[in-house]
Amino acid sequence: MDIRRLVPIAALAVAAGVFAPTSATAQATGLPNVFIDCSTRGCDQTYFRTEIDWVNWVRVREAADVHMIVTSESTGGGGSIWQLDLIGVGDNEGYSETVRIPIAGTDGERQRLDQVTTGMALALAQFAAAEGYRDLISVEIAGLRAEAETGDVVDAQEVADPWNLWTFSIDGNARLNGEDTQENRNLRGGFSASRVSPTWKMNFRGSISNDRRVRDLSDGSQFVFERTDWSVNGLAVYSIAPRVSVGARGEVRRILSANQKFRMELTPAIEYSFFPYEEATRRSLTAYYQIGPAYRDYESRTVLGFEHELRWEHQVQLELSQRQPWGDASMGVTASQFLHDTSLYNVRLDGDLEFRITRGLSLTTEGNVSWVEDQIYLSAGGASTEEELLDLIRRGQSFTWSFQMGFRFRFGSIFNNVVNNRFSGGSGGGGFFF
Repeated sequence: MDIRRLVPIAALAVAAGVFAPTSATAQATGLPNVFIDCSTRGCDQTYFRTEIDWVNWVRVREAADVHMIVTSESTGGGGSIWQLDLIGVGDNEGYSETVRIPIAGTDGERQRLDQVTTGMALALAQFAAAEGYRDLISVEIAGLRAEAETGDVVDAQEVADPWNLWTFSIDGNARLNGEDTQENRNLRGGFSASRVSPTWKMNFRGSISNDRRVRDLSDGSQFVFERTDWSVNGLAVYSIAPRVSVGARGEVRRILSANQKFRMELTPAIEYSFFPYEEATRRSLTAYYQIGPAYRDYESRTVLGFEHELRWEHQVQLELSQRQPWGDASMGVTASQFLHDTSLYNVRLDGDLEFRITRGLSLTTEGNVSWVEDQIYLSAGGASTEEELLDLIRRGQSFTWSFQMGFRFRFGSIFNNVVNNRFSGGSGGGGFFF
C-alpha cells in the first residue's frame, strides 16, 4: 500500500488529530495490541504513542496482535522513504501489509513525524478494520485536495523540475575545546551534489578539514600538530537489469595520516542483488566487484622504497542483512588485493545480530576480524611517540579484531501507552557528581 494513494482521500486526517477512538465501542471490542520495532534514525516512538492513543502499545512481541517493523532508506532529493511492515501475531497470523511513506528532503522534523504518524495510523486503521475491530475509530475528512476531487493525481514524471532532479548541499562546522595544558581545533567544510532517477544514481562530494592539536608536556616542551586533508569523490551507477547495476567510483584525495599527499583512483564496478532492490529495507543480499588503478604520491618514502606508485587493485564484497520478526542480523565479507603482487591483500569479516530468544529476552552480538597485508603506504620513517599516542599516523598491523556481546531482559507490565515527559533532560547533565 502506498501512502500517497491514501493521503488525498484522508486529507492528512491523522496529522490534524481527527483519528479518534469511539470509546463505547472500544471498550466493547477491546483495543489492538501493537508492538513497534523501530531502530531507524529519527524514529520517535514517544511521539507516535502520544499521537496514536487508540491502540495498546506493548513492550513484547508475544503480547501483540500486530508487529509493526519500521525501516527507512534515503532518496535522491535528500529525503527518505519510510516503510511500515505490519505482520499479524497470534490469532491474526497471516495478516501482512506494507505501507511506504515519502518524506521530502526539505521537510522539517515536525513535518516528517506528522507524515509518518499519518501513515502509521492509516495502516493500523486498516489492520483494525480487517481483523474485526469494528467501529474502533472514526475518520473525519478535513477537506479534499483539488486533485482528489477530480481523481487527477499528478504523476512524478509530469512535474516540471527546473533542477532536473539534482540536489545540492553545503555544510561546515568548527569544533574547539581545551584546558590548561591542551588545545584542540577542528574545522571542516563540504559540498555535495546528487541526482537519483529510476535508472541512474549519481553522487559527488568534496570536503576539506583542518585539525590542530597543542599539548604542554611535563618536561616543559610543547607538542604542536596541524594537518589539512581534503577529498573529492564521485559515484555514477546505471541500472541495466532489475537486479544488476554497473557503475564507477572516482576519488582524488589528500590523507596525510596514511602518508599520502595525493591519491587518485578510478574503479569501475558491478553489483548483483539476489533479492529485488525494493525489499532492501527488510532483507538484502548483494554481491559487489570493482577493479581499477590507484595512483599514490607519498609524503615520505614508504617501507617498500617508493615515493610514488601506480597500482591496480580489485575488491569483492558480499553483504547480507535481515530485519525480521525474530530480530535483526547482518553479515559481510570484503576482500581486496593488489594485482601486481597477490600476496598484498586485505580480508574483513563483520556481522551483528539481535535475536529475540523468548518473551522479553533478547541477545545481541557484534564483531569483526581483519587480516591486513596491504599497507604499502606506510612511511619508512615511522611515527613519533606523540603521534603514536595520539593515533595521528596509521601504524603497521597484520591482524585486527573486536567483539561484544550482551543481552536485554524486560519484565513487568507489557503496556507502553503512558507518556510522561517531565524531567526528560535530567539524565543528561546536572545532578550529582562523583
